[in-house]
Amino acid sequence: MLPATVAALEAVGITSPFPIQSLTLPVALHGHDIIGQAKTGTGKTLGFGIPLLQQVVARDEDGYAELAAGKPQALVVVPTRELCVQVAADLQKAASTRDVRILAIYGGRAYEPQTEALRRGVEVVVGTPGRLIDLAQQGLLSLGHVRVLVLDEADEMLDLGFLPDVEKIVRQVPAGRQTMLFSATMPGQIITLARAYMHHPTHIRAVDPDDDGQTVKAVEQHAFRAHAMDKVEMLARILQADGRGLTLVFCRTKRTAARVADDLVDRGFAAGAVHGDLGQGAREQALRAFRSGKVDVLVATDVAARGIDVQDITHVVNFQCPEDEKTYLHRIGRTARAGASGVAVTFVDWDDLPRWSLIDKALDLGFGEPEETYSSSPHLYEELEIPAGVTGVLPRAQRTRAGLSAEQVEDLGETGRGRGGGARTGDRDGPRGRDRSSRDRSGGGRESAGGRDRAPARDRAPSRDVAEPKTSGEDRPRRKRSRSRTRGGRPAGDAPAPGAATGPDTREN
Repeated sequence: MLPATVAALEAVGITSPFPIQSLTLPVALHGHDIIGQAKTGTGKTLGFGIPLLQQVVARDEDGYAELAAGKPQALVVVPTRELCVQVAADLQKAASTRDVRILAIYGGRAYEPQTEALRRGVEVVVGTPGRLIDLAQQGLLSLGHVRVLVLDEADEMLDLGFLPDVEKIVRQVPAGRQTMLFSATMPGQIITLARAYMHHPTHIRAVDPDDDGQTVKAVEQHAFRAHAMDKVEMLARILQADGRGLTLVFCRTKRTAARVADDLVDRGFAAGAVHGDLGQGAREQALRAFRSGKVDVLVATDVAARGIDVQDITHVVNFQCPEDEKTYLHRIGRTARAGASGVAVTFVDWDDLPRWSLIDKALDLGFGEPEETYSSSPHLYEELEIPAGVTGVLPRAQRTRAGLSAEQVEDLGETGRGRGGGARTGDRDGPRGRDRSSRDRSGGGRESAGGRDRAPARDRAPSRDVAEPKTSGEDRPRRKRSRSRTRGGRPAGDAPAPGAATGPDTREN
């Protein structure tokens, strides 16, 4: 490794590699393609970040003038905005002793600061697929000089439907690049993608011999069958457990995340929320407050399961059962990171028992059927070390944190609609589109009139000039249509004449 990189990592307390780094660095530093697989929270970012920075030529180093000055030399593609910010920050730490410019490109922010930074020149770009393609199509982002391409959390990009976007980006990068693909899980479609766009990749899977399970051994896991009306009360008591530090609470829907955060604030807890209905400024405000300790409870949808790397997260609570085992792994992977320990609690509603059974079997958790639990159940207090006499309201003497309002909202020049605005097309946030930002409902392909959809004016035939204006369809009284039945040419109620032939039964419409 470069001495400057070693010094930068030592300055932040990183002096020895994790298993995934020990295995990948000798191969990646020689420029070989790599498929890296390890459990979440085991140091994959530096596993590709150190080789990436090793390939980049800084502005103050020999050979920079021979390159296309200011054009990106390395590209990291990530699925979510939060992960984009986190990866860019980690790379910045590792490159702090070198003159390497690193830019995070993602949706929800104004275009101008990002395009201005690209005009001035950058060496490393970390971005989400939607904004990367947008800027590349406008000719503002040049990918023709990229020497290293990294696809981080590739399975999540597959789940979000980003695979066509990723393929479009890969086709714009030179063929002679080094490609590294990292993820915690590796489904078959990702392997197919790797075979199509990588040159003889080395598949590296880091496994701890003392931890043969799919989850990190340092995570103490619990599952309780909980009633929907009692979940918030249970959560409030868990948040008063002995030794509890920063806590992440995961919900499946945006509405539930917002409601739970509001309920916790009403109960005296310093809580914030991160979900797709919030503007990017509000989301980053909550994350900054969480990292700084102004709030100690962050309620989030699965948009935060990939990308939140915060020290001292001691508890993860699945307020709603995860969709599948991959989501469960990434949720609980927010705790017990970098060798620390943590606690993961899952609330399983009665309707979620079949889903939880599949997760339990897939990961071999050994829970079986979770025990029926309420906020007053003695075993809840015993297993999670909750002091006796705790209620669902935080005592005023313990309300010592500043709260979310103490963190300023940064003006990002958002492309949505203010605090609750959504993102531009292509910046999808949550797995399988469940947590995508709100669309602008003020306009669209149709306009509503009189409670019915009408085609836009440009699509309607032009009106003719007549002496007298015609009454519109909305104002014209509707004529009542009547139906009559006939039999043999006569109304059905009339009897046929004696000896008359009766024809077939006919109906007039």
